[in-house]
Amino acid sequence: MSEQAMWYVVHTYSGYENKVATNLEKMVENRKLQDWIQEIRVPTETVVEIRDSKKHEVERKIFPGYVLVKMVMTDDSWYVVRNTRGCTGFVGPNGKPVPLTEAEVAALGVEKREIEVNYSVGDTVSIIDGPLSGFTGIVEEIDLDKKMVRAMLSMFGRETPVEFELDQVERLD
Repeated sequence: MSEQAMWYVVHTYSGYENKVATNLEKMVENRKLQDWIQEIRVPTETVVEIRDSKKHEVERKIFPGYVLVKMVMTDDSWYVVRNTRGCTGFVGPNGKPVPLTEAEVAALGVEKREIEVNYSVGDTVSIIDGPLSGFTGIVEEIDLDKKMVRAMLSMFGRETPVEFELDQVERLD
């Protein structure tokens, strides 16, 4: 059943994003619709603001007025989401729900995708993506938190450290 679940964007009244998400979660729980409506997210980012010469970490909504819902689209699930207090409808032509594409989901960073790292510091790797595709280098550092790897490449007769995303390099055998 989860193969059919897609991410949809729901439009809400501005400032009601968290309330809509909470109301929708309660409705899903009460009506036992966990198989149909699987995840509800309000995309936020942590921003450092400087007020009165002090730094404050503030959580800010990335898309004010919108909530992301991973659901299997049926008449019942549509009805539950559409009739949640504070929800004005789905994003799409004439209010018809249009699911996000895989590329859009990846760009929004909604779903965490695990990257399997089969190389370690000191290994020789090949660059498989990006402008330096085809180059080879030696891994100097792997930062799993930032999902980055630093490799030493030989460019123009010089050793140059370059940072890549974890999935842009692969180990050479």
